[in-house]
Amino acid sequence: MKIYFAGSIRGGRNDKELYFKLIQHLAKYGRVLTEHVGDVELTDIGDDGPSDEWIYNRDIAWLQEADVVIAEVSTPSLGVGYEIGKAEEMNKKVLCLYRSYQNKKLSAMVNGDKNLKVARYKTLDEAKKHIDDFLGSKIKHQL
Repeated sequence: MKIYFAGSIRGGRNDKELYFKLIQHLAKYGRVLTEHVGDVELTDIGDDGPSDEWIYNRDIAWLQEADVVIAEVSTPSLGVGYEIGKAEEMNKKVLCLYRSYQNKKLSAMVNGDKNLKVARYKTLDEAKKHIDDFLGSKIKHQL
C-alpha cells in the first residue's frame, strides 16, 4: 500500500514530532510517500525541493500514486487543505486526524465534507487507533 501523509510545513512545524511518530506507525502498512513531512529538521520554510513548482509537481505525482491519504489537520495549512481537495478529486480515500483543542474548531470545509473520514483524538495512541481502523477497513475492501 502506498500512503500519502499530509501535515503542515509552511503553516507551522509545531507538530513535527507527532508527524514523525504517525509516519512511523503508517510505515507498518506500506510505503509512506511523504515521509519527509515528519523530518524534524524540516523547517516551516518548506525548503524540501529546488523550487515551489518542483515541490508541487512531485506532490501531485505522489497523490496520484497513493492508495490512501492520511492528513493531520490540527495545524491549519493551506497546502494540506489543497492536498485534501486534490485527493478527493482523484477519488482517494482520505482520513483527517484532528486533535481536539479547547475553544478551537475544525474547518467547516473539512468537517462538513461527508466524503472525508474525520477522526478526533487527544492522544497519540488514539490517533494510531483511528489509523488502524481506517487502513484495516481499506485492506479488507481490497480482499
